[in-house]
Amino acid sequence: MSVEDKLKELGLALPEAPKPVAAYIPAKRVGDLVFVSGQIPLKEGKIAYQGKVGAERTVEEGYEAARLCALNALAALKALVGSLESVEIVQVRGYVNCTPDFGNHPEVINGASELLVELFGERGQHARAAVGVSGLPRDATVEVELVARVLP
Repeated sequence: MSVEDKLKELGLALPEAPKPVAAYIPAKRVGDLVFVSGQIPLKEGKIAYQGKVGAERTVEEGYEAARLCALNALAALKALVGSLESVEIVQVRGYVNCTPDFGNHPEVINGASELLVELFGERGQHARAAVGVSGLPRDATVEVELVARVLP
């Protein structure tokens, strides 16, 4: 089953690739690798999740924010390479806007990781970092960036 079919089966759709909000490009290809810039949980041009996990947001809301970030990252990836059928996910870096005492960063970033594996299967398994930070752009709850490889 294709990635697009799996998205439909899950009741999801790739959004239009988010436009940069500063001086960067959404994705850059270097050889067979594609580096996707950090994506925040934008939905229809608005931030769907703002605030810190451990204060204004729950782990479950952070998880959903990470899923949305992953969808935005995939939209940027597809806009650059044309299709998601010939890529594999190599690495994910997730940043959680959280309180100083919060320690469940991996559970939040699982929102992105689990979606990628669900969509890509073995090609979605990846190396990962899940990091807590004191703030993110526009007070976003989560930011996710990824590295993908275009398969021959």
